[in-house]
Order: sequence, then structure tokens, then C-alpha cells
Amino acid sequence: MIPPVAVDLAYIVSAILFVFGLKLLGSPASARRGNLFASSAMLLAIVVTLLEQDILDWRTVALGLILGSLIGAVLARSVQMTAMPQLVGIFNGLGGGASAVVAAAEFYRVTGAETIPVSDGATIALSTLIGTVTFSGSMIAFGKLQGVVTGSPVTFSLQKSFNLLLFLAIVGIAVYLGSGVHDERFYLGLLALAFLLGVLLVIPIGGADMPVVISLLNSYSGLAASAAGFVLGNNILIISGALVGAAGLILTQLMCKAMNRSLANVAFGAFGGVDGAAAVDDGDKQVRSVDAEETAMLLSYSGSVVFVPGYGLAVAQAQHEVRKLMDLLEERGVTARFAIHPVAGRMPGHMNVLLAEADVPYDRLFDLDEINPDFERTDVVVVVGANDVVNPAARDPGSVIAGMPILNVDKARNIVILKRSLSPGFAGIDNELFYMDRSMMFFGDAKESLSGLVKEIRELG
Repeated sequence: MIPPVAVDLAYIVSAILFVFGLKLLGSPASARRGNLFASSAMLLAIVVTLLEQDILDWRTVALGLILGSLIGAVLARSVQMTAMPQLVGIFNGLGGGASAVVAAAEFYRVTGAETIPVSDGATIALSTLIGTVTFSGSMIAFGKLQGVVTGSPVTFSLQKSFNLLLFLAIVGIAVYLGSGVHDERFYLGLLALAFLLGVLLVIPIGGADMPVVISLLNSYSGLAASAAGFVLGNNILIISGALVGAAGLILTQLMCKAMNRSLANVAFGAFGGVDGAAAVDDGDKQVRSVDAEETAMLLSYSGSVVFVPGYGLAVAQAQHEVRKLMDLLEERGVTARFAIHPVAGRMPGHMNVLLAEADVPYDRLFDLDEINPDFERTDVVVVVGANDVVNPAARDPGSVIAGMPILNVDKARNIVILKRSLSPGFAGIDNELFYMDRSMMFFGDAKESLSGLVKEIRELG
């Protein structure tokens, strides 16, 4: 046991490290230090909490720490960047599930009692509700991202009305349990209904909205942890959970703004299916096709080039090839930069992390607001696997993506689009950029196409 004053001081230090860690995670250049700060904060909090409590079996605790560390290390080394959204979805789910388990353990700890303190009943019900919804919702999000569950919206008649009734039933049970009643039947009912609600909240959301869903579920996992902190009376768990919940909610709002969508529209709009994407109706539209040799000549004798990465780059694992191409162009005196859209990829920050893996310098990465004014003065834009985030249709009030902030790629002097086909993006609509006079389609796998460009530019000498 350690003095309460020492515990409080350690928790304060841990909370400060959490705050600084979150702050540093806001930039790719400082993200690694941010992770180190946050990890250190969690380690400190765990050690102090264990020392504060009367642990019955230290061997079990040590085994859990060792197994968890090994699993985390293996996942960090083995999971590819394209699967990182799925991994984050699992992390969110496990975080919520752990909070629900803590609440359940506290509920059954007082088995035999007819009533429990109102404060305990309320926190147990809240932690169970949020944690279980987060777990089941995150598992469905994982399934959609992995392709196990269809990425298209799953809807049925009176779905919203059913969800509303389900939610009201859950609130009624939570209020009943929160009043201090200790009834196992109602508690199990709360668990089952909350699990079902998590599933029903995520299945009608399409693949295009997965970045928002992942961010929102991350917020839920933080709120669940904070609620579990109230259940246990642990201050640092309350603080850290609240920080994660607030950060996730802010990020969710930023993602919605980047898509010009409201959170309600994302949650209930059934938008963005990937399986049932609309077929391209190109009619009399013509595209201009180029090969590696032509593109290499264009890039080599340009003054400025901007790369726009999308999920197609991640799928092809082409980040290292685009880095090689950037280096070659800079050796020839070409200014090369990257334009990153907030919702490029399948989770917030996906493209930043992907390019960081290939050691692309952080000062070459520019967000939408920074780079958009420069496109008019850019000689060549190379779009690698991006679609909706560069679609000029967003400026059309009648489009399904109307108002969505896009990268103004169409204003560049020349546009080269690396893509397998003319198929639509997650929004399921045709991309007007493909048919513009200044646009050139370089068809093929992104990695192979970029490798071909690297080879051709080297041969130019």
C-alpha cells in the first residue's frame, strides 16, 4: 500500500502526460512522442493502481501484463497498414467490452442484495450500456472493413422506429437499475438489448462513412472507460476515459465537416455503400489514356508535382514506390508535395501514417486548406487511388456529395490519375475529373504503375 497523497500525485502526473500525449498526436512529426507520453501515462496509472489495491494474486496480474504486451507487440509488427482500420475497430470494441465486464463484475459482486446505492446502480447501468454498444458496434464496423459483413447499408422497414423503441426500452431498464434495484433479469436484459442496439446502429452505415464511425466508436470507448472509472471509484480512469471520449467526439465532428455531413445524416442516412456502387454511365464521354513513358516525361520536365493519395494506394501498398518517385523528381529539381484530404483512406489520419511508414518527410504533407490555393499553379497532380475526395461534382448542388470539401485537383495544369478502372468511389457516383481535357488516366495497379514510372524516369538520366 502507498499513501493516498502519493497516489493522487501520481494520478495528476499521469493525467498531465495523457494531455500532452494527445496534443502531440495531432501532428505526424510528433505522433511517436505522443504515443510514448500516453503509454507512459497508462503504465504509471496501472502500477500505482496495483500498488494501491490489495491484489490477491500478483501472478495473474503479471501474466495478463505479459500476454497483453506480447499480443500488442505482435500486432504492431504484423498488421499491415491497409488493415489498421480493422485493428482500431477491434481496439475500440475491446475497450468498450472491458468496461462492460468491469460493470458486470461490480454488479455481481453484490449478489444477494435487493438494493444497491443509487450512485452505484446508475454508474453500473451506464457503463454496461455504453460499453456493450461500443463492443457490438465495433465488431460490426470491423466486419464491414474486413469484408466479412457487407459494406453496403443494411436497412429494413421501420428500422428507425424500431431502433427508437429499442433505445427507449434500454433507457427505461437503465433508469430502473440506476434507481438502486439489484435485479439480475433486468441486468441481463440490458446487456442483450444494448448489444443488439450496437449492431443495429452500425449496419445501416455504408463504407464511405467508416472513418466517421471508427472515430465515433473511439469516443464511445472513452466514455465507457470513464463510466467504468466511476464504477470503480478510480480518478485516473475517469480522466483518461473522458479525454479519449472528448478527443474522439471532436475528431468525429471534424470528419463530418470534411464530408459536409451532419452526424445524424451519417448515422441514419444509409449512405456510402461499397458493394452496390453505381455503375459508371460514361455515355459519349471520352478519357485520355497514358502509359508510364508518357507520364514519366511529363513529370520529369515539370516544375511542381502534387501527389494525392487515396485508399487505392493503401490497398496496393504503394507508399514506398511513391516515396521513390518523389525522391527521383526532387533530384531533377522538381518540387514534390502531398495533398492529404481529411477523410482519405478508411480512418482518420490513415494516409499520414501510411506515408510516414515510407519515411516521407512530414514537411511534404499538406492538408486540404493549405494546398488548395496552390493547385492552380501546380504543373502536374498525380492522383493515386483517390476518387470522391477529388470529384468536382461536390460543387454541384444536386450531387449526393454536394458541399463536401474536396481537393481542387481539377484546377491544376495537368492531372494524371492512377486507377484500375473508371469505377466509382464509395459514394457510388461517376467522377467528372476522369473526363476533363487536362486529365489523363494511367490504368493499372498503383504499385506497378509507380514502379514503372520510377524505372522510366531513371532511364531518362
